[in-house]
Amino acid sequence: MARTIGIGYQDFEQLITNHVFYVDKTAFIKEWWENKDVVTLITRPRRFGKTLNMSMLEQFLSVEYADRGDLFEGLSIWEDEKYQKLQGTLPVISLSFANVKETAFLDARKRICQIICDLYNRYDFLLKGDCLNEKEKEQYQKVSAEMENYLAADALYALSRYLYRYYGKKVIILLDEYDTPMQEAYVHGYWKELVEFIKGIFNSAFKTNPYLDRAVLTGITRVSKESIFSDLNHLEVVTATSEKYETAFGFTQQEVWEALEECGLSDKKEEVKAWYDGFTMGKESGIYNPWSILNYLDKQRFAPYWANTSSNRLVGKLIQVGSRETKLTIESLLRGESFCAQIDEQIVYEQLDLDESAIWSLFLAGGYLKIVHYEEYMSEFGEWRQDYELALTNFEVKVMFRGLIRSWFAVVKSDYHTFTQALLMGDVEAMNAYMNRVSEAVFSSFDTGRKPSEKSEPERFYHGFVLGLLVDLNERYILTSNRESGYGRYDVQLEPRKEADDAILLEFKVRNPKTEETLEKTVENALAQIERRDYAAELRQKGFPEGRIRKYGFAFEGKVVLIGEG
Repeated sequence: MARTIGIGYQDFEQLITNHVFYVDKTAFIKEWWENKDVVTLITRPRRFGKTLNMSMLEQFLSVEYADRGDLFEGLSIWEDEKYQKLQGTLPVISLSFANVKETAFLDARKRICQIICDLYNRYDFLLKGDCLNEKEKEQYQKVSAEMENYLAADALYALSRYLYRYYGKKVIILLDEYDTPMQEAYVHGYWKELVEFIKGIFNSAFKTNPYLDRAVLTGITRVSKESIFSDLNHLEVVTATSEKYETAFGFTQQEVWEALEECGLSDKKEEVKAWYDGFTMGKESGIYNPWSILNYLDKQRFAPYWANTSSNRLVGKLIQVGSRETKLTIESLLRGESFCAQIDEQIVYEQLDLDESAIWSLFLAGGYLKIVHYEEYMSEFGEWRQDYELALTNFEVKVMFRGLIRSWFAVVKSDYHTFTQALLMGDVEAMNAYMNRVSEAVFSSFDTGRKPSEKSEPERFYHGFVLGLLVDLNERYILTSNRESGYGRYDVQLEPRKEADDAILLEFKVRNPKTEETLEKTVENALAQIERRDYAAELRQKGFPEGRIRKYGFAFEGKVVLIGEG
């Protein structure tokens, strides 16, 4: 009989005692323990079982669960008598930054301090007896949401010392979702303040802490060492390309197949693979996001479950305000193509506005991209290079990206839809009317980077607009942009999938006041360029007669757009 599928369990004890569906990941405990790394940082995408595994690890090791070996009976870890004796024997400090999502630094600082304060409240039995001297008790009681920086920086270190003194054993520190505050700090503009605050806490807790046995941190990204880990020389970092713990987070294909069989869904294997497969961890390909699989098993219908679980605000922002090259890459990804990049798995948030490789690093860490091919080598110039071939992870992610792009035009959904209809019908007057409404409403949102400029605005809008066309007209047209044809590169080509439709070429130009007196002249120049460089050559080679190739010139000046037909 199939087990009940329980959605949303993040507490290991609750999951086990409710007897819901569970894929045994307790081998992770043994693998981690025997590796003997002092501080381990494990990065995995959202909803990959990080929090559940941290709960499992806490409840296996913590003295607070000394009599709860029943939670692990029948699981792989319990087959080893050595580990049965380890269960429930160590002091564990467990905390999570998952809910630190404030929009201002002072609020984020207060939330982190409150999390630490809650830990202290949990261990306030330490205030009884003579484990702490009077000065230490006084310091203990000063820990609060409003505590000063020096107290906050020292708080986890001090708690480690107190617990070591009480139990006579060094502590385990578990920190889940360590990087959530960093992402929010970048989005809301208080990155530098937060980094300085966090760095002090991490240094005392993980670097200069003689009472620390071992620690595990989990998150989505590997934040650059220079940002917050500059003093942690002993940090073991486990990313998507690492072979350690490659099957400990996420479901393997074999585990998914067994789950489908248990639920009577064996005939759905290929569809499940198309929708949800694509993640690779280390050398293990065919890793699935547990959230998507569990929701599919529960509801037995295909949908973008993982992609819709939380805000994709940062990803959307980076695409929307990204460079021309970024948007062109997104176009190719949506067409099912891959691209090659040299990236560093360390995320440098300060470079996201300046360095395109930093964006792809974030997308890879977040699970939006998969590694098709990966190679490390020493270049002829003595540089260590990391070359990646990347593609969208799976169909679920593709659906999410399409939704993000559609959302950009949500404020003018009716006008944008009407514009595309006018384009297909060749109604230039209506195209002009509706395109100017779209431009007025959404133009500025495509130029909200750190260094906006008049020159960049039309480029950002144009490429965002092209992505919108790609999503809206994908079923009817094959859309390509910036491709060679004739004697140059056209801006946009719409090749119809049905014989009844015309092919369409679009050329975009920003008015140059020095050479073009009016927007009308800019339109003329755009249309002339289509003819001069013979952009229709590729379409003619595919069998489209000249009479079935429509050509439009788009002229920009600020938020004003003028469209003409050639």
